[in-house]
Amino acid sequence: MTAKYVIIVPDGAADDPLECFDGKTVIEAARTPNMDRIAMDGRQGLMRTVPTGMTPGSDVALMSLLGYDPAQSYTGRAPIEAVAQQIPLAPDDWVFRCNLVTCADGKMADHSAGHISTKEALGIIEELKSLLDSTSIRFYPGVSYRHLCVINGVDFSKVTTSPPHDIIGQKVAKHLPKGKQADLLNDLMARSGQLFENHPINRVRRDLGENPVSTIWLWGQGQKAVLERFSKKYGKRGAAITAVDLVRGLARLVGFDLISVEGATGYIDTNYAGKGQAAIDALEKYDLVFVHIEAPDEAGHSGNPQQKKQAIERIDKLIVGPVYEALKKYDSYRILVMPDHPTPIELRSHTAEAVPFALAGAGVKGVLEQPFCERYSRESGLTIEKGSDMMEFFLKI
Repeated sequence: MTAKYVIIVPDGAADDPLECFDGKTVIEAARTPNMDRIAMDGRQGLMRTVPTGMTPGSDVALMSLLGYDPAQSYTGRAPIEAVAQQIPLAPDDWVFRCNLVTCADGKMADHSAGHISTKEALGIIEELKSLLDSTSIRFYPGVSYRHLCVINGVDFSKVTTSPPHDIIGQKVAKHLPKGKQADLLNDLMARSGQLFENHPINRVRRDLGENPVSTIWLWGQGQKAVLERFSKKYGKRGAAITAVDLVRGLARLVGFDLISVEGATGYIDTNYAGKGQAAIDALEKYDLVFVHIEAPDEAGHSGNPQQKKQAIERIDKLIVGPVYEALKKYDSYRILVMPDHPTPIELRSHTAEAVPFALAGAGVKGVLEQPFCERYSRESGLTIEKGSDMMEFFLKI
């Protein structure tokens, strides 16, 4: 008998109580009958996905959730995304996330330049490449606002950078790269700003009332990443469904196959039903299916509670519900639903607090007859302090 496992991650869904929802969190306010059923059929609790002292981000949190200790294995966010794009890295290469951002009045106004389309972004990055690429500096286009820059032969181990989504509304000058060799990064960012100022794509975006690309923002640096294969570490064959390069990179690092879904965007308009059906289909072939949905996180960064609520409800209806029902045809299964980290609406950035999870399936007995949310997860009495311990528990039937 082969057990089947599904992990569904509504990225950044955890939140704080909000006045607009009468003191409820977004998860509490959202209609989530399927997540509630999983919590009541099985267990809900809290899990700390970000080790003490580490920056709260999906890179660290999802590495924990996949069963790998970030304190031992993490080398930076950008190296993971380089794996997703299958960019070869030499031992003396450093790779940086290269966001296209909007700055206004000296502040970070938008970490995504209005969620610029991939087609527009490609035009901007290709021109950037033609002017700034060299034997030691290379730019690689990605999806929407997310791109990469690889620099060879320079040691950036003493440099500190800031995630742009964590400094929304703050003075840019306070968060520029700092430390030895930071001048090179700041120069690249300044030169990109000069190039973009009157770029034809920006002129069109301004005419349409859309956020222009002010500059590139370099952050999340690191060197080549390596992780043990999941099949060797845990004895299961896995597949991942995501629209985000970071998660694709983690999946490739652990040896998961990637399943593409038409219309999956990494935003509120993603193809929720397509992701749900792809997960159901994948269960025929794989032991474990990992489904990641970025939409709640993007709504959190935008400070949009209604959009975040809508994303969580769509995830529940079009992914969690159908997948949970499909699992029941198998003799043995488990399902885990949980955010990777909180992205509170009022902060518009990630935090390191423990996140709620709901787990049901073989050998998991119901304990708390309450719907899924942060409050009842705290009251459950179950807290997993080291997130990377969850996978072994999840897979053990």
